[in-house]
Amino acid sequence: MSKFLSSKEIETILLQHGFVFVSTRGSHEKFRKVGSPSRVVIVPANRKEIPFGTFRSIMRQSGLNMDDFIT
Repeated sequence: MSKFLSSKEIETILLQHGFVFVSTRGSHEKFRKVGSPSRVVIVPANRKEIPFGTFRSIMRQSGLNMDDFIT
């Protein structure tokens, strides 16, 4: 993955995969997916580029893989 994603792009992808916005606290936004299994994802808000390590953590929390984020 050569291009870093912005927080807005990650939020859009999460919403497309059934996550719903729950709340904002400080500079982070919480998204939740109800189902089996229930998942909670924390995304830094208003970032132009999300570092790769943070992006991997978001992937792990969401249960999505790299292909889901490549548009």
